Amino acid sequence: MAIPTRRKATYQDVLDAPAHKVAEIINGELRLSPRPAIPHASVASALGEELGPPFKRGKGGPGGWIILDEPELHLGEEDIVVPDLAGWRRERLPMLSEDAYFTLPPDWLCEVLSKSTEKMDRAEKLPIYAAAGVGHVWLISTRLRMLEVLRLHEGKWLTLAVHRDDERIRAEPFDAIELDLSVLWSDLPLPTRASEGAAEWGAEL
Repeated sequence: MAIPTRRKATYQDVLDAPAHKVAEIINGELRLSPRPAIPHASVASALGEELGPPFKRGKGGPGGWIILDEPELHLGEEDIVVPDLAGWRRERLPMLSEDAYFTLPPDWLCEVLSKSTEKMDRAEKLPIYAAAGVGHVWLISTRLRMLEVLRLHEGKWLTLAVHRDDERIRAEPFDAIELDLSVLWSDLPLPTRASEGAAEWGAEL
């Protein structure tokens, strides 16, 4: 008996997905993830607030970037992904269009990891970002209060640094300013051994 061929997901599947889900297509397969939980959203928002003035507006920094929350990226024929943050250098993307999604890969992006998506972010989405030529990726764990800085080199990801807790850092490609990591966690409850398994540190951190 012939094995039925699985239909590849299309953009219409993304459009038809439930509004309360994040819809992505990874290697031709539709993936539906819950909307980010509060700690996840808080950290992503805080990072955008820190990077926006110096790099997007040129206030206290060099400017020269467009940085967006949760842009929809169409990278190749089979991959539609939604990172938590992404940034383009203005020499590559001077102005935004009225399109619903981007086909131009960003120069940098950030994924805030959750228990339900970390495996996909690392094992499946990182290779997609590498193939598309994204130059830098940051991975953030709210539970561990940790930031990993990755740079693409000859098609592979190099881990440049792993920062934790309240460090003050300079991290590519935004090393023109010093970033105080404590700002990212400032609105979160202090993690404890008990709370790591509790609801607020649940499946969608």
